[in-house]
Amino acid sequence: MENISVFDMLKIGVGPSSSHTLGPWRAAEQFLTEIRAQNLIDNINRVTVDLYGSLSLTGKGHATDLAIMLGLSGADPEYIPVESIDVIITAIKNKKEIFLGNEILIPFDVATDIVFNRNFLPFHANGLKFTAYTSETTYESIFYSIGGGFVVKEETENTTSAEEKTSTFPYPVDKASELLAYCIKENKKVWEIVYENEKSLRSETEIHNELMRIWDTMLECMYIGCHTEGTLPGGLNVRRRAYDMHKNLIGVLPYDNPYSWMQIIRQTEVKFRQILKWVSCFALSVNEVNASLGRVVTAPTNGSAGVIPAVLMYYLVIENHEANEEQIKQFLMTASEIGSIFKKGATISAAMGGCQAEIGVSSAMAAAALCEAMGGTPDQVMVAAEIAMEHHLGLTCDPIAGLVQIPCIERNTMGAIKAINAAELALETDAKNVKVPLDKVVSTMWETAKDMNTRYKETSEGGLAVAVGLADC
Repeated sequence: MENISVFDMLKIGVGPSSSHTLGPWRAAEQFLTEIRAQNLIDNINRVTVDLYGSLSLTGKGHATDLAIMLGLSGADPEYIPVESIDVIITAIKNKKEIFLGNEILIPFDVATDIVFNRNFLPFHANGLKFTAYTSETTYESIFYSIGGGFVVKEETENTTSAEEKTSTFPYPVDKASELLAYCIKENKKVWEIVYENEKSLRSETEIHNELMRIWDTMLECMYIGCHTEGTLPGGLNVRRRAYDMHKNLIGVLPYDNPYSWMQIIRQTEVKFRQILKWVSCFALSVNEVNASLGRVVTAPTNGSAGVIPAVLMYYLVIENHEANEEQIKQFLMTASEIGSIFKKGATISAAMGGCQAEIGVSSAMAAAALCEAMGGTPDQVMVAAEIAMEHHLGLTCDPIAGLVQIPCIERNTMGAIKAINAAELALETDAKNVKVPLDKVVSTMWETAKDMNTRYKETSEGGLAVAVGLADC
């Protein structure tokens, strides 16, 4: 069983895409590690990168080329000041050279050294090959960005032994049925099972600090998005909407940081329409930051990064004003476990499964976490996740101009609202009467993904991506 931590499913990084930005960035870092291990880095005089499949078809809109340059430069997506990104990229383009691994300066021409190949490699839709040249040798390495910022090599995937794949977790989980069985046997909630697993990897203090760092990043992202106006980059001229929506909702009470902001939101009107607007505002804000190469939490992907923060924020500022750090941590742990079940049983890559693998999974994660936070039993938590995904089955990924903007940003609001509705339905459901278990909807999602036409899997060759172009915007 694959050992997937909360901090694998919820990663801090830079937008706009986990598979097309964060993944290639991490692949570049791994490539640097390899050439250092081969004692090559001091002798390299050129590096080229070939992009394949979806990375090639939508890489420009997803900033894949920028991520690769940043990764080769030795920058870390989790900690790089986002305001320095443009400075680094501009220097590389203007000087036509790159400070490889922050160690050696070599020539690098973006126009010729990053090649967009339209063909697909057989192992996965998101393939990229790094080639390093010295005066005496050539070194090649192929990586695959499989969604959610996860990066693998084909030979590693195919040669990992059964023993190596056996989880060290006290409660190893591949399927929802296994998770539910643990909950029943141990009389624990989902988050408690996850917590026991996490404690096998790190201390309770580390778990607390990292979960709160994830939440603080989510909260800051919503705060920034709600207080930034203007137009998103990329050429579609999409106007930011979270700023205007927030301005109309917040009123005139003073605040000066994200936490005092939360207190003010709790004092605002909470009629049904206002709740819908607040949840939508939170989701929009995150994905507008994401579309601007801002810092977000991959949850489970960047394209769906707004759903979980929006639903958790809804719980904190509307449903439960007494909630504290413990409820935040529990919410995140439950959400991550549901995401890991989808990753193991299907996919979280839009290039493999369409947008059902991103917004659908994030909605299921948020629904499950909200259901548990509001008192749902483990059975009802599974029901909430199933309902949310069931009503995202078949959702295609067809971003206009390859940008994570239309329809991606709005879809986060839909995913968040569906998650809340799914949680409420689950809380009113007797699990004994449920006809579709979560494992069945996971396998159905994967079968649907395999049947889906390739044009609707993050290629920008079908749907809205061909119906609407830059000229229309």
